[in-house]
Amino acid sequence: MTRAGRARRALSPREAFRRFASRFDPVTDPRTRRLLAAELVVVLLVTFGLSGLYSVLDLVSALLAPEALDEQTAALNASRSTHAWLDLAYQLLGVLRLVAWAALPLVLLAHTGIGPRAVGLVRERAGRQVAWGLALTAAIGIPGLALYLGAVAAGANLQVSASGLTETWWRPLVLVLAAAGNGAAEEVLVVGYLLVRLRQLGVPPAVALAGTALLRGSYHLYQGFGGGLGNLAMGLVFALYWMRTRRLWPLILAHTLLDVAAFLGYAVLAPHVSWL
Repeated sequence: MTRAGRARRALSPREAFRRFASRFDPVTDPRTRRLLAAELVVVLLVTFGLSGLYSVLDLVSALLAPEALDEQTAALNASRSTHAWLDLAYQLLGVLRLVAWAALPLVLLAHTGIGPRAVGLVRERAGRQVAWGLALTAAIGIPGLALYLGAVAAGANLQVSASGLTETWWRPLVLVLAAAGNGAAEEVLVVGYLLVRLRQLGVPPAVALAGTALLRGSYHLYQGFGGGLGNLAMGLVFALYWMRTRRLWPLILAHTLLDVAAFLGYAVLAPHVSWL
């Protein structure tokens, strides 16, 4: 079988759903189900679920502004202080929050007997996992850039400033750490944790797939409709891959590389390229 054929098979919804359903059994005890449902709601409301609600409001605010969407800017990694050392402290706290968001679901899953290996944090066949991470980076990154540029040109997306940090010696380091934090937090929580808990609550695989993709798209709506749709598509691909393989490291690697390219690429190219 060719590499393209293996990729299509790995992302086949039917096979992914079958494997996913066979690995995790729904919880039958009513009290445990209620606790898991409450846990899920609280975790989302203190992490990406709340971010999604804020993003919806941000999009509404942008739509109500007198300027068109493509004349507005969504700033990422913005400076928090004019004092370089204080700004660095703010940025590192932001990274620490992402690390905590990645660790929180792992701790909660462990309390119910589900360890990191069960959600795909394994080291076996590291070379193959790296190869898949690079393949997913290309599969998402190239169409994603085209979608962003097309959405901006169509007036359906804000201009995204991927790095608002001032030029300091620590800027590249902070941007890489932020990218890694985003990759770990989003993939552990939005893919591994969310899909496991939804399965334990008896949610059908197709509905769980749609739920995790919609969540990912929702907290990117601050960028506009293009950002939301692009990340929804990314969520579908990433969740299908995890359902089929139960491997998180390729997703974390791909997400990190995508953000590193966006953050560092913008910081380096923006002063010289008019379309960024």
